[in-house]
Amino acid sequence: TRKRKETNKTQEESHLPHAGSSWKLNFTSPSFAGLTLWDHEDLKNNIREKPQNYSDFEIIASESIEDKSQALKVEASLKASFLSGLVEVGGSAKYLNDKKASKDQARVTLQYKATTKFQELSMYHLGRGNVKHPYVFDKGIATHVVTAITYGAQAFFVFDRSVSEKEDHQDIQGNLKVMIKKIPGLAIEGEGSLNMEDKDIANVKEFSCRFHGDFSLQKPPSSFQDAVEVYQNLPTLMGVHGENTVPMRVWLLPLTVLDSTISSGVQRVLEDFSELEMRYSDALRTATAHQFPQVGKKLKSFKQMCLLFKLEFQQNLAKKLQSIRGGGEEEAALAEILMKKQSSPFNSENLNVWMDCKEREISILKSFTNMMKNTKIIPSQNGLHEETLSAEHAVCFIFTSLGSAEPYLSALSNYLKVSIKPDDPQDPHAHDVEKEQWYLSKQVFDTLREKAKLFSDFAEANKENKKIKFLTVISPAPSMLAGGTCRCFCHVRSFLSH
Repeated sequence: TRKRKETNKTQEESHLPHAGSSWKLNFTSPSFAGLTLWDHEDLKNNIREKPQNYSDFEIIASESIEDKSQALKVEASLKASFLSGLVEVGGSAKYLNDKKASKDQARVTLQYKATTKFQELSMYHLGRGNVKHPYVFDKGIATHVVTAITYGAQAFFVFDRSVSEKEDHQDIQGNLKVMIKKIPGLAIEGEGSLNMEDKDIANVKEFSCRFHGDFSLQKPPSSFQDAVEVYQNLPTLMGVHGENTVPMRVWLLPLTVLDSTISSGVQRVLEDFSELEMRYSDALRTATAHQFPQVGKKLKSFKQMCLLFKLEFQQNLAKKLQSIRGGGEEEAALAEILMKKQSSPFNSENLNVWMDCKEREISILKSFTNMMKNTKIIPSQNGLHEETLSAEHAVCFIFTSLGSAEPYLSALSNYLKVSIKPDDPQDPHAHDVEKEQWYLSKQVFDTLREKAKLFSDFAEANKENKKIKFLTVISPAPSMLAGGTCRCFCHVRSFLSH
């Protein structure tokens, strides 16, 4: 079925997707329960309705906000409302907020969409002289009215698969996409098994599934087979006469149209934060972050500050949007929020450079610990005391710089303390994040690598000696000896070597 051309809608109208809200013709927005411009009796003979039977499916392999917005038919003029949290999403629109938890995760989404009918108010009712309740305008308690609705339903099946270090992410992503494309044509056989080859059945068992839809399900699908069963039943779940459908698209009159470039700026900011969230979550899950608590502590602090800033950014954005749509402020206020964010320590470049540095530090520490195979890593001082007291001799390789303060993290913390609201005036901050990293000094790095090699060789030569323990630890406080050093514990006697 071809898509209906909306030639009878005025250019001053905007439309938005169903977001889990209850919309009706004649309702005003912002939502005020029961607030309308005309009485129900007046509308009976002035609502036009016609069938609009349409169904289709689409494969979505992208995780960008732009592509998700296109799938949900979110226009640039309304995207900022969704991104700021001003519009609370529900039903199928929850897909907009479904983000990958890790970069080591392949994801493909199957979208099902169907429409049943279209309703709209006659043009006769749209004149202000015909409004039965003009006080709605006079008091300024609403900004637009619902003039047309397309009914239907849609669903998003989000499939994920973990990708191991030995697997190629692109190959797994491609395989996932191939298998998901088969769903509309698959059948469940009498015994409840998939009509697929054995190798494909084994393949899809590794897929997990999350469901976001406008359908009432007894149990949401969690596997590939569950998804096939639910997909087959979707047309039935809408009801024989479409009685279970929801507003899929809503037309509003009038609505202030926001500058699409500003909306794109907001989108980029939130996509940058989503990317950061995956990166620091992956970093926190590494064995290195657990083995070296100072590294994990800095990552957790960075994570909390980013989440707090993002929340405040969205809250301020929502306030500005409400003020703009109520006529209290100009659209330039949104551009100002973006400019102040960019001039703050939380600008995307600095955040990403710091994360680059942490990922590199984790990689370097991992290479050192792999080198020292006959060494036990001790993450705490209490553990070190226990190990040294239980051994006749304990030789320790000590990382001395991991606990060093990082001015950039302090700048992030101070920014949040001084001004919780990121749209308040702030002076630009310049940070050379890379200069704060201990391992970027060639002299420190070369010395550390040399010591680690000597320590590793010594441990290898004495691995059969049960009287000696070889330990890797972290200095609890910053040391004058950058990088690392070695220390030997012999009962109560100790010495330091460079």
